[in-house]
Amino acid sequence: MKYHSTNAPILLLLMMMLLCTVVPYTNAFSMPNVKRMSPKSTGRYISAYRAQQLHPIITPNNIISSSVSFRSNASIVSESKHSMKRKGNNCITGKHVLRLLKNVAVSISILALVTSAIPNPALAVKKAAVSATPVVEIVEHLHIGQKIAKYFQSFGLPDMAILAVISALPVVELRGAIPVGIWMGLPIAKVLPVCVMGNMVPILLLLPLLSNNTLKNLMSPILKRAEKKSASLGVGSMKQKWVSLATFVGIPLPGTGAWTGAMGAFLLNMPTSVAISSIFAGVCMAGIIMTAITLAGKIGGFAALAVFAIFTGLEFNKTASEDSKQDFLETDPYWDQSAVPVNTFKNKAPFTGKVMSTKRIVGPQATGETCHIIINHDGDFPYWEGQSWGVIPPGNREKDGKPHTVRLYSIASSRYGDDMSGKTGSLCVRRATYWCPELQAEDASKKGICSNFLCDTQPGEEVMMTGPAGKVMLMPEEDPKTDLIMVATGTGIAPYRGFIRRLFVENTPAANAYKGQAWLFLGVANFDALLYDDEWQAVKKDYPDQFRLDYALSREQNNKKGGKMYIQDKVEEYADEIFTKLDNGAHIYFCGLKGMMPGIQDMLKSVCQSKDIDFDEWIKGLKKAKQWHVEVY
Repeated sequence: MKYHSTNAPILLLLMMMLLCTVVPYTNAFSMPNVKRMSPKSTGRYISAYRAQQLHPIITPNNIISSSVSFRSNASIVSESKHSMKRKGNNCITGKHVLRLLKNVAVSISILALVTSAIPNPALAVKKAAVSATPVVEIVEHLHIGQKIAKYFQSFGLPDMAILAVISALPVVELRGAIPVGIWMGLPIAKVLPVCVMGNMVPILLLLPLLSNNTLKNLMSPILKRAEKKSASLGVGSMKQKWVSLATFVGIPLPGTGAWTGAMGAFLLNMPTSVAISSIFAGVCMAGIIMTAITLAGKIGGFAALAVFAIFTGLEFNKTASEDSKQDFLETDPYWDQSAVPVNTFKNKAPFTGKVMSTKRIVGPQATGETCHIIINHDGDFPYWEGQSWGVIPPGNREKDGKPHTVRLYSIASSRYGDDMSGKTGSLCVRRATYWCPELQAEDASKKGICSNFLCDTQPGEEVMMTGPAGKVMLMPEEDPKTDLIMVATGTGIAPYRGFIRRLFVENTPAANAYKGQAWLFLGVANFDALLYDDEWQAVKKDYPDQFRLDYALSREQNNKKGGKMYIQDKVEEYADEIFTKLDNGAHIYFCGLKGMMPGIQDMLKSVCQSKDIDFDEWIKGLKKAKQWHVEVY
């Protein structure tokens, strides 16, 4: 089959038009890692593709690295402040989606009009084969898409129906169906829209079906693979997620595509409307790229991919150069604590939030289960770093039939939320269970009512909330040179995650001004029980002079006396430095189970004695200067 490279300019123009329909809907575009490809390598790639007459397998060494710049939830921390901060109005509205769909439809219509005037290469080849003499028998080496097409043709089905079915199959999809359509002798003006619609139909059915627990369990192995490939799509604002998903679907690489993108979007709890519009845009992108490769060979393929990379790079640089301060929830001045919201919603009139996602965040060998829960409050439940939310679990108490009482949980995100929209907040909750030695099993009657409710929540479930509560754990931001010493056990890490995100992850006034050092101590049983370790490591890498990190792993480390390493033992290792910092105005925070404090206080008393310091007076002085912060439960 001979391809006409003269079609490349037209396809290049169409590629640019489609990209122009997608790029305006975001403030950031995650740029794939484009590697240079020599003309020789390009030639080998296109030659291999022509031999297959099917969708190419694009490897990292010839077109685009399969390690696309989609990042894990934790890698959000590793970005520089100016490359990842976003403005608050991050929602994709219905108008945006309608405009996008309209523009994509216009682009496809123009493509149909233009390509209708382009000679069909497949038809030309067939005519040439018929008129050629002498007649030579041609042996075709069919690939999976062509074999499926041949099979359906044997039943006498129309070619367009066959093409639609092929594009719907996860093993082929649009990227494989377009070359098959050309091979079947169909005009590209009909092939492209049929493949786009065929690829989208099963996605429209798949997303709602995945909410069925039975189907989800049956598809568990497939979903796990999809989660690994698409975990990074949940990073950033809703606009960022939309663009990341569209890019993931649109780049013709092994392991990407509409099916994987749909499963990834479901696992990351993206709203269905956002997911569908994003996947549709990605499918259209993939269609344009594959059309260019199919019709124009080496020139078309290289041009389509190059244009895609150029537009991505331009948008990325444009976003990086913009002033994107995260300041729409700040007071004036930003450190003024006179307007801290407290008890906006009370027990008798609680706020109703909706769960966006619930995810286990500890390894298999962790002692118990801990979940990270993101709750949507639509911006109607503002809070500050260091505050707590109250949660009222559903149902009534068995003993008296009265409604359950409120439980307090430290908020594990900054005031802007994990998506930086200012409309969400996060909780870090450990599932409370009771092991009965007599039964040699967990006693369900003694499990934690609220923690189990939260850890079992599904996206869309409602949560009755009160608060925000507390001022004792607020950060002292008036002096940006203040050092922070944060000591936590287990889920006591929650408020410190809000601190660290505000100071090192987001482009806030507090982050831009901060010149001090934040020192985090976390005590857990073992490595699998560490919470948010990937985030801490990323901040430590980016801010080695301003962020310090020390772990106390009681079942894997020993203290200087040969016993188990508890949190007080790890803090004691740096007693001299910590006392010096406190003498110079540092603030020290303690958060976690109340059982941590006796060991902490005994250790501090011992250090004070070795330094001839009156412990009681020392503590009294810290409290008077508001340098001592304790929140235990």
